[in-house]
Amino acid sequence: MQPFQLRGSVQTILCLRLLAPGDPEFIPLLRDKVAHSPDFFRDAPLVLDVAPVADTPPIDLAALVADLRRLRLVPVGVQNASPPWQEAARAAGLALFPAGGSASGVDATAARARSVPAAPRRAAGLVISEPVRGGQQVRCPDGDLTVLAPVGHGAELVAAGHIHVYGPLRGRAFAGAEGDDRAMIFCDQLEAELLAIAGVYLVAEDIDRRLFGRRVRVWSEGERLVMVPVP
Repeated sequence: MQPFQLRGSVQTILCLRLLAPGDPEFIPLLRDKVAHSPDFFRDAPLVLDVAPVADTPPIDLAALVADLRRLRLVPVGVQNASPPWQEAARAAGLALFPAGGSASGVDATAARARSVPAAPRRAAGLVISEPVRGGQQVRCPDGDLTVLAPVGHGAELVAAGHIHVYGPLRGRAFAGAEGDDRAMIFCDQLEAELLAIAGVYLVAEDIDRRLFGRRVRVWSEGERLVMVPVP
């Protein structure tokens, strides 16, 4: 038998979008962010999205990787890289990820104001009736994901569309995973470790404590998540 197997795998990887990597406050501000939720960020794999700076000369990615590792983050690659940034990434030992993500901030808001696209078509989705336990990941790549049972700590839900949890949501939920910022998250009992819609995320420490244990609806507005209680 072969001493190894190569298989496709779907993993959750954080994305660090480089807006101003030369800013002297870049690492101090990131350090503060990591310190706010150390358990979530500790040893987390990270892809560097260089789309905002792809047209500028690349920075010293090896030095940035070293800084990130000192924060207990694990950079694994770059995405949206121009040829010079790709060369810098290879020199720093980083993988090259396919182009991904969407425009953010003022540019994206202006684009939506100019033209509101039709909502993307989705497949019928996936319905799960069994509890989703810690360490399990349920992924619905083509539609909405509905869970009719509790979602435990350390479990992950990933859907291209909406996520509905008819029970406690204690793990992580990633709606709009393919970039659909119109996706929403609904749950009967909010106890989540992380909520994310189209790459915009909110960790437990940043969620209004008054909403814990309540039925909520979550959606994205620009670069932030909004959640309200549902009767």
